[in-house]
Amino acid sequence: MSPKQPSVHRQLPWVGWREWVQLPDLHVDWVKAKIDSGAKTSSLHAFDLEYIDHSGRTFARFTIHPRQRSHAHSCVCETEVLDFRLVRSSNGEQEQRPVIATSIVLLGQTWPIELTLTNRDQMGFRMLLGRQAIRNRALIDSGRSYYSVVCPDADRSNKRSKR
Repeated sequence: MSPKQPSVHRQLPWVGWREWVQLPDLHVDWVKAKIDSGAKTSSLHAFDLEYIDHSGRTFARFTIHPRQRSHAHSCVCETEVLDFRLVRSSNGEQEQRPVIATSIVLLGQTWPIELTLTNRDQMGFRMLLGRQAIRNRALIDSGRSYYSVVCPDADRSNKRSKR
């Protein structure tokens, strides 16, 4: 006999294994994120990372390329660093990463998440959305993409998959 699912799960919306998301606090209109329940924390591709002291508080200034496999568009962001954490990447290496708080827009909903900043140039996605960020927010359909909106200026190769 299987355990009864909490009622909250029956009401949660679905997300695909990849989704277009917005990061309004960072002025990122669209970035394609891989939804990864195997990753505890979320991460964002960041380079030219520098730290700035504002009245005893540490801020990070960094640049991101929100488009997958493209350096054509970049965003310069600045936000407060919450913490520095040791994170083990998928290749098994540990890295000390800055952690920031920002809001995410997915499925027409906005909520706060924490992101680690790291160079994801060698990775397929500019953003990884880990299980902490979607916990009690959505269920993952690993066989589908793009339950939410498709980026309005996405090229034809990024069309919404058939449902």
